[in-house]
Amino acid sequence: MKDINLSAYGQISSDPSPVNRMMTDFASGFRDGMDINLGVGYVNEKTIPAAEIYKAFGIVIQSPDKYRQSLNYGGSAGSQNLIDSIRRFLVDNRVGGLTEEILRDKAIIVGPNGATSLLESLAYVLQEGIVVTTDPMYYIYTNFLERRGIQLLAVPEDEEGIRTDLLEKKLKSLGEKAGRVSYFYIVTVNNPTSTILSNRRRRELVELASRFCSAIGRRVPLVLDRAYEDLVHDPETGPLESGLLSDRAGIVYEVGTLSKVLAPALRIGYMIGPGGPFINAMIQRTSDAGLSAPLITQEISSWLLDHQIERQLENVRAGYRAKARALRGWVEDQLGGELAAVSGGRAGFYLYLTFRHIETNEGSPFFRYLTRTTGDESIDGPKNNRKPRVMYIPGEICVHPTGDLAEVGRRQLRLSYGYEELDALHRAIVLMKEAIDFARTR
Repeated sequence: MKDINLSAYGQISSDPSPVNRMMTDFASGFRDGMDINLGVGYVNEKTIPAAEIYKAFGIVIQSPDKYRQSLNYGGSAGSQNLIDSIRRFLVDNRVGGLTEEILRDKAIIVGPNGATSLLESLAYVLQEGIVVTTDPMYYIYTNFLERRGIQLLAVPEDEEGIRTDLLEKKLKSLGEKAGRVSYFYIVTVNNPTSTILSNRRRRELVELASRFCSAIGRRVPLVLDRAYEDLVHDPETGPLESGLLSDRAGIVYEVGTLSKVLAPALRIGYMIGPGGPFINAMIQRTSDAGLSAPLITQEISSWLLDHQIERQLENVRAGYRAKARALRGWVEDQLGGELAAVSGGRAGFYLYLTFRHIETNEGSPFFRYLTRTTGDESIDGPKNNRKPRVMYIPGEICVHPTGDLAEVGRRQLRLSYGYEELDALHRAIVLMKEAIDFARTR
């Protein structure tokens, strides 16, 4: 009997992606207190306001007049309580410089399952074609896009974010294919590099995208993923501007999340932008995917935004700021002689390292040392009691395989300081120094 017929996407997805495979391999037998997770971008457990979430649950359940039918289905656009809370939070805190006037004619919708579900929806409601993004790329999402059959146009960044000069050249080089551009997707605090898209570069990007739309005679969404913008913890980094401020063409849509500042398990992601057929299609996609995000977590999130968010943000930013400073110091002290560049440490919870000579890709001596797969028992330890392992994301996964950074990506890696505590972070860098010494001899 023949096997089940799969779509082209299904056929590709039947084999795990590189990061899926690595995480699965590492997670099997992960030993708390011994193995060290610098790969998966989990938030730190101490930043999750469990007691406040518990309190919010009780208040929501006991307040049916305000939080109606909170354990039932909700509307596909999102809880009106949560939408009002998001709007109020943005305006009261001048997030991105947004005002009530700017938001008055903008729609706010809530995705079915966090910000990632909104990003996935883009690939279903917008015409398939070319997605323009930054290189290095948000590897999880871009891998999904490629499995969906979508072509990527990856543009290198510098210290201010995506290089608009290179973007303009690459768009012109498309020629007649320019009409196939589906949307622009930019993470404003880039994952994996944590490079912050500067206000100047942000305005240039909106202007360039607007000119491109005029040239092809069609509006192309510029989707700004601000997943880590609420976690800018460097006091010397000034306020960041929303792309909506400079949007005259009605093409900017911003995606936000509460996962990084409250709790990933709440699964709250939202999108802000001009209303119309595109937003309507996104709402219908939410309905198709699961009717709505869980209403109980939406209402809990609404209460937290109304009563706890300022204190929560202060605590979370302080925690990640301390870890970033410590980790960066250890990286420079232990690995500095081999480093060509380091980015990150001002927002979010990633550092992105570029080595001068050491390769970091899966199967490299550096990688095998840290995963204890060298085949040398004196290095790996016995099979039933492996020495401590360190998980990271190789840069090879993060760069476009045929793009401008394909070669240098083999010497890069992303470290997450979100999940582990300081002692584990320090041990990990010491082990990385050992891995460098091992790789030099191989």
